Amino acid sequence: MACRIISRYKEKKFLPLHMRKIQNAELGRKGRDEFLASEKYPVILVLDNIRSMNNVGSVFRTADAFMLEGLYLCGITGTPPHREIHKTALGAEQVVTWFHHQDCTEALEKLKSDGFHIVAVEQTDKSINLSDFRPEKGKKYAFVLGHEINGVSAEALSHCDSAIEIVQEGTKHSLNVAVCAGIVAWSCISHMAYNKKGQP
Repeated sequence: MACRIISRYKEKKFLPLHMRKIQNAELGRKGRDEFLASEKYPVILVLDNIRSMNNVGSVFRTADAFMLEGLYLCGITGTPPHREIHKTALGAEQVVTWFHHQDCTEALEKLKSDGFHIVAVEQTDKSINLSDFRPEKGKKYAFVLGHEINGVSAEALSHCDSAIEIVQEGTKHSLNVAVCAGIVAWSCISHMAYNKKGQP
């Protein structure tokens, strides 16, 4: 099949798509002050004992990209300033709001008291597929992401209102936690942005 496709391409039955890469200056990204003053999506990512500083930095960058309300860094999860966090955050740690809690359950209790719906990103007997998850309009969400090996702790799980999982079909049991955070954030914000435009 691949040989036939290449052959047909050479016969010019498929024309190449000409495109130009957009330069950073053309993207129209927000400056620091504009970002800090902008309305954020009511979404918080809770990192429950994440051991890798690079993963923490990547989640900061995700929170910046999708204009999330902030991050809760719990337990052994590293906090800025730290060069390993900066290496992957690329400065996002300087604009994204974050809080540190030694005890994740205390953080979740605080979020609940502030009106957040707590969602574990974990494989449980009650998890729903992320593709079936639809954030309710006007509702605030906190997504709990767990340790790279052990996942969301049992203590944290007991404080969650629901659970979602990203269905996988390969040999591994889980995704990298920073990759997972990006997928969950993008999915949630995509639906929230759609609702924000006044769609049903």
